[in-house]
Amino acid sequence: MTNDQRRLRTRVAVFACIAVVALVLDQISKAWAQSALADGQTVRVIPGMLSFTLVHNPGASLGMGSNMTWLISLLAIVACVALAVLAIRTISMKWTVVFALAFAGALGNLIDRVMYAEGFLNGKVVDFLNYGWSVGNVADIFLMVAGVAAVVLLFVGEPFSQKDLDEQAAEQTKQTTGDQNA
Repeated sequence: MTNDQRRLRTRVAVFACIAVVALVLDQISKAWAQSALADGQTVRVIPGMLSFTLVHNPGASLGMGSNMTWLISLLAIVACVALAVLAIRTISMKWTVVFALAFAGALGNLIDRVMYAEGFLNGKVVDFLNYGWSVGNVADIFLMVAGVAAVVLLFVGEPFSQKDLDEQAAEQTKQTTGDQNA
């Protein structure tokens, strides 16, 4: 087995472990919310910052797209496939972690849409973390963390592929050569 194959296996294992743990945390938290809270019931946790309020959301974030649940479900399926492919194609463990968190978030909400369906891909997501301006769930936290981390990785120039790594090395060589000639 080559080093590249070992690194790929390691990234796939890390992706799978993070995705499974995050997905389990999401589903356990939703099961708890449904067993401990009545629909619409609010339990204050940190006054003015966080409450638990059980909501079955047919839409996306902030309730947008409530009448297009099937489309949101299809987009989640596409996102899960794309994130798994990206995780396999990247050379970066940091990107692998980002893709795993986003995958778990998208899949966690997709599972809800399938489990609580009122028709084909027409289910509702279990939300219970009430921040005052929005109600979400643990899957949404994973999606948010993945989004912020992706922006940070792009900002710092974390290479995604071997091509990116080669381009960075060529740019550094070009700058070093230019500095020596000046």
